[in-house]
Amino acid sequence: MKKILFIFGTRPEAIKVAPVIKKLSVEKKYFEVKVCITAQHRYLLDQVLDLFSINSDYDLNIMEENQTLSDITTKTLIKLDNVLKKEKPDLVLVHGDTTTTLASTLASFYHKIPVGHIESGLRTYDKFNPYPEEMNRLLVDMMANLHFAPTLRAKKCLIKENINPKNIFITGNTVIDALNFVLKKKHIFSNYILKQLFNKKKLLNKYRIILLTAHRRENFGIPIKNICYAVNEIVKNYPDVLFIYPVHPNPNITQPVKKILGNTERVYLTQPLDYFDLVNVMNKSYFILTDSGGLQEEAPSLGKPVLVLRRLTERPEGIIAGTVRLAGVEKSNIVKLVSLLLTDKKEYNKMSKAINPYGDGKASERITESIKYYFGFTTKRPADFMSTKS
Repeated sequence: MKKILFIFGTRPEAIKVAPVIKKLSVEKKYFEVKVCITAQHRYLLDQVLDLFSINSDYDLNIMEENQTLSDITTKTLIKLDNVLKKEKPDLVLVHGDTTTTLASTLASFYHKIPVGHIESGLRTYDKFNPYPEEMNRLLVDMMANLHFAPTLRAKKCLIKENINPKNIFITGNTVIDALNFVLKKKHIFSNYILKQLFNKKKLLNKYRIILLTAHRRENFGIPIKNICYAVNEIVKNYPDVLFIYPVHPNPNITQPVKKILGNTERVYLTQPLDYFDLVNVMNKSYFILTDSGGLQEEAPSLGKPVLVLRRLTERPEGIIAGTVRLAGVEKSNIVKLVSLLLTDKKEYNKMSKAINPYGDGKASERITESIKYYFGFTTKRPADFMSTKS
């Protein structure tokens, strides 16, 4: 039996590792599973743990108001030291590109503990877009022993960086597994604003709903203001459009958003949504505006076009497949692309009916089988997930 330690700290990480934790936990013949959370995001993280019924063995509880990247990194490194000494795991599993992910990988490296990186190989090749995520994932991949790449392109990026192909497994993205889990559950909106909105009769017949999320560090300042000004113009030009914007609690986001959009008709600013509510709003939306990575992967499975509010994306598979378009952070271009989807049914259908290249809901199963193979529990290497649009 091998001991597997998951380390994560934010809501997106929790959503994407939850299906893997659930899958590995039932393989009791092979694995003892432990969970350590840093709580880089406290409240948002706890919502996901409750949803997936996951209990943490260790809670580092590092979150403080207005914490810096250096705060997160140093506190995680120091607090993980005792956890790793005590548990001595055979493998640490981390996800994605957060500062928790980087610090956890570095701590494991210091203890000479192998690391498996879920969602490995994503690249923009611009170290400040996204910031600090691009450098985080590059550094993590240099230290990791196992690489669970979501697509063929991600594997090619890793090979170009001299990662041994034998250690790369194409799995699809675990967020599709998580999405499928949530869609099977019955749900009533828990957010007060959403309850009021969706309890009104014929709301979906009267308005086309656009879900907006924007919170990334590289969009602080002028970019987030441009996004808000674009929203103001869109609701002015299209009386049948209604925006729902769950606003991130970071003051660099809340202050400009509330100042510019706080009194705008048909723009509903909410607290961050739990994952249930978020999936349900996605499902009821006409399309999605976002700077998030996860929504680029999830929304196409629901048939929802995505406009990405960033200059670059590490997920070009969606652009190639036709499910996603880059809108950038300039007001004029955002308005132009939103208007196109609102007025051109052919363009809308082209995006909404494209095949999602990111997964088939079996990524956690492939990761589990890959880890079995790594430890020699099976001699057959698992088949890769292959998308025709990878």
